[in-house]
Amino acid sequence: MTNSDFPRILTLLRKERGLSQKKAALDLGISQALLSHYEKGIRECGLDFLSRAATYYGVSCDYLLGRTPHRNGTLPTLAEESRPRGKAASVEEVHSRMLEHSIHIVFGILEKIKSEGLTQHASAYLFCAVYKVFRLLYTARGKNPQEAFSLDRRLYEAQTSAHMALSEAKARYLLEGMDLEDAPGVPLQALPQLTPERLSQDYPPYAASLFEVIRSTEQAVKKDAPS
Repeated sequence: MTNSDFPRILTLLRKERGLSQKKAALDLGISQALLSHYEKGIRECGLDFLSRAATYYGVSCDYLLGRTPHRNGTLPTLAEESRPRGKAASVEEVHSRMLEHSIHIVFGILEKIKSEGLTQHASAYLFCAVYKVFRLLYTARGKNPQEAFSLDRRLYEAQTSAHMALSEAKARYLLEGMDLEDAPGVPLQALPQLTPERLSQDYPPYAASLFEVIRSTEQAVKKDAPS
């Protein structure tokens, strides 16, 4: 946060709604003079006013403080933090954000289920996916040193794909309530009820990204499927 963020955003929100300083001050329970000081950055407000202003304008406290460009409070990704203001997001930034938000929901659900074994196998699947894409990019230029990897370059694709398939199968096995040697099965009552509406309520800053991942993935799969 910079010193100019809060005064600038507070003023912008008032003007967006076409409110006079007098009207906004009355609604917020402070004097017009004090609101003027806040908007000019002459005085710093307390947490009570920050909370009231956020509720009044329908934004998050983080947005008011300039910590995020998203009014609902979604914190910026690393890519957004490094991008100059006003510059359009790249495809890489959009996809990074979509994946970041979707993974947040996946691990939020895993946390509710509270099965260490399930979390381990789900994580192993995702780790392999990241490993495969990263190694594909890393090895595209043949002169890059390969000391970072111990799996044979001619075998790693098949090995990681097999490990991903096994991890997915073990996760499904546990979710069906059956025990594995390293983990007990997940009881039915531990599984949270999931609906698009429930996900939107539980993860308001992130659900839209997950739904877009689902939509775009299914669209791509259908496009590639033989007619």
